[in-house]
Amino acid sequence: MHNTSTATIHSPVVYIVDDDENMREALLAILETTGHHVALFSRPEDFLQSHSLNQHGCVLLDIRMPTMSGLEVQQRLNSAGSMLPVIFMSGCGDIPIAVQVMKEGAFDFIQKPFREEEIMDRINRALQLDTENRKAILQRTELQRRFETLSQREAQVFELVTNGRANKAIAAELGLSERTVEIHRANVMEKLGARSIAHLVKISIVLGGNQSDLV
Repeated sequence: MHNTSTATIHSPVVYIVDDDENMREALLAILETTGHHVALFSRPEDFLQSHSLNQHGCVLLDIRMPTMSGLEVQQRLNSAGSMLPVIFMSGCGDIPIAVQVMKEGAFDFIQKPFREEEIMDRINRALQLDTENRKAILQRTELQRRFETLSQREAQVFELVTNGRANKAIAAELGLSERTVEIHRANVMEKLGARSIAHLVKISIVLGGNQSDLV
């Protein structure tokens, strides 16, 4: 493996997994000029053992390698819960395999030989996607943490409000006064940082719908 820096899990890393040394070095030269952190692997087994599930970045993965196919590597990544977008590099005869890896969730594939502009465009888009995915997970984690501060009654009110129920209907269903429902709803809004009912509904969508069984 060649590592161009001491990148942490917070710094994007472009993993290059290809048994072709010339291809690895060519990609390294391209990426180093743009300041990317790069990790090179000639053996997919070494990549699978060393990469971190928490690492921000993307993977450039050759489809055909002697010891393990790119498809097998992708399946291992999927099974491990990896979020890294995978860009497959394929030869001219690999279109059927390329279609298969896309169905397995690959971000993109590019045919060799490719132009520098083509591969950089795909890498930058993959890194942007990875950033967006990780931000979404952090947002959901924070919302989940806030949701868990709700009391059981507040969680019930949250579910009913986000399902479109009016205060009067919620009060009747839960055996409460409308004023008590209003207090619970205000507490829910404050604890979840919601600015409006529409925002509360969006939070419910991010959390995955029915949350009342979590408290």
